[in-house]
Amino acid sequence: MKFAYRFSNLLGAVYRQGNLNFSRDGNVVISPVGNRISVFDLKNNTSETLPFSTTKNITCVGLSPDGSLAIVVDEDGAAVLVSLITRAILHHFHFHKPVSSIRFSPDGRKFIVTKENVALMYHAPGKKREFNAFVLDKSYYGPYDETTCIDWTDDSKCFVVGSKDMSTWVFGAERWANLIYYSLGGHKDIVVGCFFEKDSLDLYTVSQDGTLCVWESDTELDGLILKKSQDKPKLPRQGEEEEEEESEERDKVEGEEGEVIRGKVETAKEREKKKNVRYKMMSKHFFNKEGDFNNLTAAAYHKPNHILVTGFASGIFHLHELPEFNLIHSLSISDQRIASVAINSSGDWIGFGCSRMGQLLVWEWQSESYVFKQQGHFNNMASLAYSPDGQYIVTGGDDSKVKQGWETPGLKGRCPAVWNTNTGLCFVTFTEHTSSVTNVTFTSSGFVIVSASLDGTVRAFDLHRYRNFRTFTSPRPAQFSSLAVDASGELVSAGAQDSFEIFLWSMQTGRLLEVLAGHEGPVSCLCFSPVQSVLASCSWDRTVRLWDMLDSWQTKETLPLTSDGLAVTYRPDGQELAVATLNGEISFWNPHTATQNGSVAGRHDLQTGRKETDKITAKQSAKGKSFTSLCYSADGESVLAGGQAKFVCIYNIKEQMLIKKFEISCNLSFDAMEEFLDRRKMTEFGSLALVDEGAGDGDGVSISLPGVRRGDMSSRHFKPEIRVSSLRFSPTGRSWAATTTEGLLVYSLDGSLVFDPYDLDLDVTPASIRKQLRLQEWASAIVLAFRLNEKALKQEVLEKVPHEQISVVCGSLPDIYVEKLLGFIATCLEKSGHLQFYMTWAQNLLMLHGQKLKNRSGAILPTLQALQKSIQRHFDDLSKLCDFNMYNIRYAVALSKQRGLKRAAEEETEDQEEEDEELSEEMNAFQIS
Repeated sequence: MKFAYRFSNLLGAVYRQGNLNFSRDGNVVISPVGNRISVFDLKNNTSETLPFSTTKNITCVGLSPDGSLAIVVDEDGAAVLVSLITRAILHHFHFHKPVSSIRFSPDGRKFIVTKENVALMYHAPGKKREFNAFVLDKSYYGPYDETTCIDWTDDSKCFVVGSKDMSTWVFGAERWANLIYYSLGGHKDIVVGCFFEKDSLDLYTVSQDGTLCVWESDTELDGLILKKSQDKPKLPRQGEEEEEEESEERDKVEGEEGEVIRGKVETAKEREKKKNVRYKMMSKHFFNKEGDFNNLTAAAYHKPNHILVTGFASGIFHLHELPEFNLIHSLSISDQRIASVAINSSGDWIGFGCSRMGQLLVWEWQSESYVFKQQGHFNNMASLAYSPDGQYIVTGGDDSKVKQGWETPGLKGRCPAVWNTNTGLCFVTFTEHTSSVTNVTFTSSGFVIVSASLDGTVRAFDLHRYRNFRTFTSPRPAQFSSLAVDASGELVSAGAQDSFEIFLWSMQTGRLLEVLAGHEGPVSCLCFSPVQSVLASCSWDRTVRLWDMLDSWQTKETLPLTSDGLAVTYRPDGQELAVATLNGEISFWNPHTATQNGSVAGRHDLQTGRKETDKITAKQSAKGKSFTSLCYSADGESVLAGGQAKFVCIYNIKEQMLIKKFEISCNLSFDAMEEFLDRRKMTEFGSLALVDEGAGDGDGVSISLPGVRRGDMSSRHFKPEIRVSSLRFSPTGRSWAATTTEGLLVYSLDGSLVFDPYDLDLDVTPASIRKQLRLQEWASAIVLAFRLNEKALKQEVLEKVPHEQISVVCGSLPDIYVEKLLGFIATCLEKSGHLQFYMTWAQNLLMLHGQKLKNRSGAILPTLQALQKSIQRHFDDLSKLCDFNMYNIRYAVALSKQRGLKRAAEEETEDQEEEDEELSEEMNAFQIS
């Protein structure tokens, strides 16, 4: 349970390629990100990455009409049937060829898959468990080139398929007598989109050259006539009858895999005789083109509102009302190609995806405002850091894009970005840096971010006002590759990779305090001690130097290494130092005595894969790999290590052994993933990766010279290599994050495991616990519940304790259960609405057992940080709510005071009347006497 970390979320990437989908209610966007699927809830402003992955990048996603199922297909045609309710994989299937598009019928009974020039119709998976979920119904042949798009009629009777051969084919989903297939021309370029009109066979087709054709059918949907069932074709006979049957079999052949429909050209007499459905082009419209290469790249049509949305290669999109072709508005949201367009069910929100920049935008066209806009680090994420309460993560990367929004001309910068771990979204991006950000960190207060960059500056950013309030520079231009801030937040240090010096600045004044010289190689990593004012610097000169900040910044100790130093980190209590070196070892040192406590040889644990262009084996390639990032766990008992491989390792420091390995990716679209050479990719001329295929990059026609690899090398069409650039444990110890080629991966402890017994015997049962509650033995019930350790039962026991009895129960608890109860309260406080109740528990536990907990500060620290994170989140939410309703609260307080004064005056009047009555009665009695 301690190391049962599982994939939790993927941050830093919102869209890569493929088609976007909206959920049934229109509030959720489903976006393919590499070989995973991310779900963005626009109503609650949260994101979630589903816990499954494919073997290669996802190219298309088909969503069922009820929103419960999704079919995900990757680049090779491998499909996965996923339940969006349980987030589980239900079925695997392989189409053996790349799939261009997939679409469910509106009634949910069938779905169409197009690959090459064929359209395959399958029976949709049912709600019951099936051995084979994909049953082929019919195969439709018609286009001569690859198919590009699909659309269904509203009653699921017919569907239309667009093709690269500039034709559009209408097919019948059933055996209609007057419509088996119909071919439409009229375009001079690739058909990008084809759409049926609502409750009609009328068509709209859009081509890549910006042409819209409007087609009208002479038949309504109710006019389709079902063909009578025919017997199966018999065996061919001799003579003329054999030729007749062969001609009939061209239209229909029944086999084991389903029916095959082949399109053919019919004569006018045959069409007149059958009275088939006919189409007529009513009009032809052209979009306004700006430039020679402004191709129409994506289109979507909302049938109830008759709105057509088209995206172009220049980043412009148009909204037109059909069939009149009235332009509603035209906007430019990017300077890059729009790869995908989707409209939600109400027609209010439009989703755009830009694959080159990794951008995702949701636009509300009526109010002309953004509903959602995110952009991830596209090239590489270099570093990350957790905030002290674990609520935020800051990342820095090598990309040149402006995150949290679409790129605008003239505004470029390498940017640190801040992510909310609860929502999974980026809420602020700083764009002051002009080159790659090499390192980022938080100060101890959690409200200041410091980043180092290759542009020669170190910048400090304020999270209250979202501004750059300090910029630190060196006397001579230097490229900073490492960064550290001390525990007080006053000293900022950065290491230069060219001058081998370490620079120290004051956060308060922004002035340079000292330049530390002594290393004979580039400074690779810096780390301050959490308890002392000591700086540890790791360098390629095979040394780790400890600098005393209180003693004139002199070298306190020099630790000799066996190889070049790559990473150094302190244990959370400051009593140990871990160093990763170039030979693949992790050594552990005592910083006070400068002695080595142990080492771990981890080179074989990395298991580096083989690149496509490598001429040596993966085993030989692994000899040159090492760990490049280290991080201690929250309790300091283990260390997390990662490098240029797909594995992250957790080592036990005391035993000096490997505990667990995490495979961060299984995406074969990345390089260095396969361990062995794939013979299928070898030809007589060598590896396919080195052989020119004579094709361009897909956006235009380019004729490459002999010996030149596929495409243009300057256009960054390359296969990225899998690697882990940075690792950090959350201060709460419940999760850890890694910046990888895929993005920012977050792994959390699995909370599904309920039964984790502690000190259990036969008498500890739910019945005995509830018996103690009835007897009002609160402390005994809590002890028994924590022995059984079921979350629901523990919460039930705690919430039945009366509020006035909390302090008494906390004082009578055994010491061993105090820490467990405090950790459970921190977990409950994060999601529960009983804020005051659980805060009272936490306050009493800390006040009554504070001294005992202080003696175990190292072990209790993750629990306290988890508690602080929960309280801080509630504080932020409540403060925003109170600020928003400030005047309403003042009015309510004033009104309550006024009512209180009025009530007090009424009570005073009643008391005076009672006194007067008593006095009058006494006077009457005196007179009578």
